Amino acid sequence: MKHSDFWERMAATFGDGYARSVAADHTLDMLGGRTVDQALADGTGTKEIWMAVCRTWPDRVPERLVR
Repeated sequence: MKHSDFWERMAATFGDGYARSVAADHTLDMLGGRTVDQALADGTGTKEIWMAVCRTWPDRVPERLVR
């Protein structure tokens, strides 16, 4: 998944402004307690990060974006 696709999905899920806050401030257990931003900086793939987001907020992510 391209970084642009990842950020489009984040914006569709959380809204433009809040998506960046979620990425910077919320640690995800599925990412080893790292934030999205930390995982990206560490070189974790966007698909793996996106799936962690989907599993962390299953009621928030639109069904069409869970893949």
